[in-house]
Amino acid sequence: MTGCLPIALDKATRIVQTLLVAGKEYVGIMHLHKDVPREEIEKAVKDFTGKINQLPPRKSAVKRQLRQREVYYFNVLEIDGKDILFKVGCQAGTYIRKLVFDFGRKLNIGAHMQELIRSKAGPFSIKDSFTLHDLKDAFTLYKKNNNEEELRKIILPMEKATEHLNKIWVTDSAVNNLCHGSDLYAPGVSKIHSTIERNELVAVMTLKNELICLAETELNSERIIGKQKGLIAKTKKVFMERNIYH
Repeated sequence: MTGCLPIALDKATRIVQTLLVAGKEYVGIMHLHKDVPREEIEKAVKDFTGKINQLPPRKSAVKRQLRQREVYYFNVLEIDGKDILFKVGCQAGTYIRKLVFDFGRKLNIGAHMQELIRSKAGPFSIKDSFTLHDLKDAFTLYKKNNNEEELRKIILPMEKATEHLNKIWVTDSAVNNLCHGSDLYAPGVSKIHSTIERNELVAVMTLKNELICLAETELNSERIIGKQKGLIAKTKKVFMERNIYH
């Protein structure tokens, strides 16, 4: 498999946890073992969209037991004989090679993966990706001319890795307490996303959109709004240095 692979540096390596559970998108070529009419293929695709049950392959990083995963979309882009070019958007932990195997079994003909590219990983897309050669060239330019412009296109702030998370913005007076590991209480909340659920991992931000920490919510958005006191979220990982906000 090739494609989009976000890489974190220095303290930002601790943010990778949020990307592991983020949705993914793949573009691949599936090879069918026999010819099948297009209408049968299109019909089978519908059975693999939405909530599906999947048994991970024998060689996998998880326990081999049946589990439910969600396929957000499964689009057939092109059919050339027995080869199908497709695009799949899915929940993290969905095995695409197993999806293809199950697809072939559904058609009673068999199928295998011929090529697979990860086109998206959470908020990161392959169209915005860079090669190691790009990074080397940008670093050479930086050392030669002290020009950070190209380097900053490649090495992004770690806030980028939280774009797919719901957020809570806090007042300046609450920031330093959070940096010391304190939990978030109602008086410190300035604004929130409207789709937050209880026990959800959210990014807690300053009003300048700087990442302070990751936290697990005690309440959903509806109950947070208008709350004057009490615990809102428990701090899990702190990223901002202490005493930046006094």
